[in-house]
Amino acid sequence: MRAFLQGLLFLAALLSLPALGPRLKADRPGPVALLMDGKALEDEARARGEDLLTALRRYRALGVEGVAFPERFLKDWVDAGALLYRTGAELKEMGLPARPGWYYLKGEGWLLDLLERAYDLPKERVGPWLGFPLDVLAFPAFYDLKAIRQAQGEGFYVAVRPINHRLRRLDPALPIVPQEADAVIFAGLEALGYPYRLEEAKALVRAPVALIEGTPQPGLAAFREKGILRLFSLRYEWQLTLSPEEAAAKYVLAARERGHKLLYLRPYPYPQDTERLLKELLQGLKASGIPLGRPEPPLFTPSPFRLAAWVGVLAGLGLLALGLPQGPLVAGLLLLFALGYAGGQGGALLATLVFPVLGFLGPRNGLWLWLRALGYALLGALFLSVLGSRPESLLGLTPFKGVSLTLLVPPLLVAYSFLEKDLKAMVLRLWNHPVRLGEAFLVAVGLGLLALALLRRGNEAPIVPEWELRLRSLLQEAMVRPRFKEVFGHALFPLALLLPWPRWAQNALLFLAALGVASILNTFSHFHTPFLISLFRTLNGALLGLALGLLGVILVRRLWRWWWG
Repeated sequence: MRAFLQGLLFLAALLSLPALGPRLKADRPGPVALLMDGKALEDEARARGEDLLTALRRYRALGVEGVAFPERFLKDWVDAGALLYRTGAELKEMGLPARPGWYYLKGEGWLLDLLERAYDLPKERVGPWLGFPLDVLAFPAFYDLKAIRQAQGEGFYVAVRPINHRLRRLDPALPIVPQEADAVIFAGLEALGYPYRLEEAKALVRAPVALIEGTPQPGLAAFREKGILRLFSLRYEWQLTLSPEEAAAKYVLAARERGHKLLYLRPYPYPQDTERLLKELLQGLKASGIPLGRPEPPLFTPSPFRLAAWVGVLAGLGLLALGLPQGPLVAGLLLLFALGYAGGQGGALLATLVFPVLGFLGPRNGLWLWLRALGYALLGALFLSVLGSRPESLLGLTPFKGVSLTLLVPPLLVAYSFLEKDLKAMVLRLWNHPVRLGEAFLVAVGLGLLALALLRRGNEAPIVPEWELRLRSLLQEAMVRPRFKEVFGHALFPLALLLPWPRWAQNALLFLAALGVASILNTFSHFHTPFLISLFRTLNGALLGLALGLLGVILVRRLWRWWWG
């Protein structure tokens, strides 16, 4: 039966390979657009005595072909002198029949005509003044349409940033999303029209919509049919703490390894630093083979061969049932849990829970066990990628359900596989075992490492030390950086299998090594990362970890010889 399931597993893997084709095509990086923030650019242009178009031309010579126009507030028009703002009490003192407690605007006629239709508020005209019962200075108030048309006429890639507001009218006749826009980047923390008027807002949007890295915007998924472009930017306060070269490296990484096609830039206070940023960024994109251009939303249609991956996952589940104590019961519970918890992602989740375990179920024949564990993990990664790759998961709109479980369940199943058939005798032996201080220390270290792997995910975790962040950056520049959990896990295999540990110590080391193997599937579950990047990250981690582990074996053997004479 085992041979049949293994044959079925490898046949399913061969049939699943063609299903990776659409994913690999959708993963291709670029073309990317460099977008300069229009507000920051406008401020810089005024400081230099330029107009916006002159500043754009200057940046075009440095490689920037795009500009993003944030929607203005009424206060911005007042500050620019296009509108005058008075309270009703002030106008009343001037002899006009204005209402106390109201707020009035006067200025350019085209803008007042738009504002008169812009809000679901009572309004009145008092001569040239337009009045509202609320203070509207902080209300959204369209764009400098002349500047947008000039930029579009010069061939720049134009993005606009509309603001959601509960009192604004979503009228197609209003330039909330000007027709010149090539992309829409929602300002603030929610999509236009959220929560109750998304259908009205969709009618206004004709261009692809940006998904901003690190900024969840409720309602964004409603605009999927318009096309989604991933966008990366640096918070300006953080950018100022980085050198131009460090900032450029982060932009290049986003385009190369996370599928970002809109790179949103803000100039440094000193133009020399901005020039360094752009020079380094362009060199990095060129070295990575990522072209500049007009980005298009990725197209992805799942392959019909993806059904073969389900066969592979079920074959892997069958192998798990044969290798674990009470295996059929465990396998059945895993299947029911995956389908009930993850629904349509059940097959993908099942792959992450099963395949990191399979390599540990065979004989402990030295480094063949490591190679077997890596091979099964890569097969699981193939099935996971085929079953989990969907348009919304590739864009990051729908995160993988069960990310934490991928790091928790497989090591526990590996530990479960170490149980003896005579469970009662094993429990009694463990109960009567005299506890030594060294053993207690090793158990505490193991539990601490398990907690560390589960709690610290990503650069923002507060327990990631500064030295590790710097090491990550250095590795990132030299290669596709492996995950430290994987390097650590692979390094433990030689230490566990090539040294004469007692059985319980070897089991403990293999349990920790299972964390690294489980992390492989966790890596591939981040579907917005290109498949080949995840593959290179995994292989780099395996080779680096194995090398460190073999070095550790040499050092431990020498230490033992010195200690025992």
